[in-house]
Amino acid sequence: MAINKAVGKPAKSHGGLRNTIEYVLKDEKVKEGYLDVIGPYLEPTVNYDAVYRTWIEEKKLWDKDSGRMCAHNVISFHKDEQVTPAEVLEIGKAFAEEFFSGHQSVVAVHQDRDHLHCHIVTNSVSYIDGRKLHQSKKDLEQQKVFTNNLCREKGLHVAEKGRHFDGTPIEPGEIIAWNKNTYKLLTNDSKKSFLADCGIALMEVIPRSASKKEFISGMAEKGWSVKWEDKRKHIVFENERGDKVRDSKIEKTFSGLKVNKEDLAIEFERQNELRLGNTEATEPGNRSEESEYLDRYYAEVESVIAGISGGGSVGGSSEADSGEPSEGYADRGSEKSDTEQLVREVRTDICNSRAQSRELISAERKSVDRERERRLEEQRRALEQERTAEISCRSRRHSEPSR
Repeated sequence: MAINKAVGKPAKSHGGLRNTIEYVLKDEKVKEGYLDVIGPYLEPTVNYDAVYRTWIEEKKLWDKDSGRMCAHNVISFHKDEQVTPAEVLEIGKAFAEEFFSGHQSVVAVHQDRDHLHCHIVTNSVSYIDGRKLHQSKKDLEQQKVFTNNLCREKGLHVAEKGRHFDGTPIEPGEIIAWNKNTYKLLTNDSKKSFLADCGIALMEVIPRSASKKEFISGMAEKGWSVKWEDKRKHIVFENERGDKVRDSKIEKTFSGLKVNKEDLAIEFERQNELRLGNTEATEPGNRSEESEYLDRYYAEVESVIAGISGGGSVGGSSEADSGEPSEGYADRGSEKSDTEQLVREVRTDICNSRAQSRELISAERKSVDRERERRLEEQRRALEQERTAEISCRSRRHSEPSR
C-alpha cells in the first residue's frame, strides 16, 4: 500500500534547495544506493552538491532563479508491504517521468525506517522551455490515482479510505492522524493546539452522548461551545479564547472521527440502544440475584424437610430399631404420616412460589421491552422530524428568488 504526499512549503531559497537535496541523498538514509537522477546531469557520481549546482545553472540559464525552488513528493509503503527497494525506485522514477517530464528530478529510496519510502525532488524550472512547475489539487489527485495503478500492476496493496492495510475497517473513534504536522502536534506535549484540544474533547464526549443536548452539554464541560443550527451545513466548535473549528476540519485532520450532523445523529441513536441494553441487562440481573436467593432458600428448606422425612435419630438406640413393637408405636406412625403430609404441602408451596416468581420476572421483562421499544420509536420519530425540517428549510432557501 502506497501513500503519496506532496510536501508543503517547498524551499524558496538557495540554502533551502541545497538542504533539501542533501537530506534526500544522505548515505545513512539511502543505505544501499537505490537512487537516480532524471534530466541533464554530467557529473560522474551523484552527490547533493553536484545536483544542486546543476539545478542552479539551469535556473540562471532561464533567468528564473527566485521564488519556489523545487517540488518535493514522498511515496511511502506500509511496513508489511512485500516490496523491494528496486521496485520502489522503479515506481518513483515512473512517477517523476509521468508528472515532471522536462524537469530535472532526483529519486532516492530511504531505508532508515521500518517501512520503505521514496523521495522525489524536482527542479521547478523546466530544462526544455524554462516554464515553472505548478501543481493544482487536481494534479495531486491524479498523482494518487497513478500511484495506486502502479501498485495494482505490481500486485501490491492499494490504500482504501476508512480501512487499514489488511482491509479491516477503521472503527468509529479509532483516530489516525495522516497529516505529518498533525501527528507531531499530537505527540509533542510542549506544543498546544486548539485543534488537537477540540479533537481530544470530542473523543471523550461522543461516546458518552445519547442526544444532541447531551453532546452540547458535554462539550461545554470541556470548554467548547457548539454552534449546531439546522439552517447551516457545518457544526462549529469554539473555545473560551474564541478559537473556532469546523466539523469538516476535524474530520480531515483525524481520520475515523466523524463529527458531522448525520453521523452524530446515528451515533446518538446507537448510544441510546446501548444504554437501553445495559438497563435491560442490569434489571434482569437483579431479578436473577433474587431468583438465585430464592433457589438457595428453597434448597435449604427442602434439605430440612428431607431431614424430617428421613426420621433420623438424635442419638442412642430406639425401641423401633430393635424391630420389636412397643407402646406408642402406632402414635409414631401417625406422626410420620402427618409429617409426610406437611412435606407435601411445603413442597407444593415451594413450587407455587417458584412459578409465581418466574411469572413476575417474565412480566417485568416484557414491560422493560415495551418501554425500550416505545423510547426508540420516539427517538426515531424525533430524528425523522429533524431531518424533514432540515430538508424543508433547504428547499425553501433554494426556491426563494434571488434579491
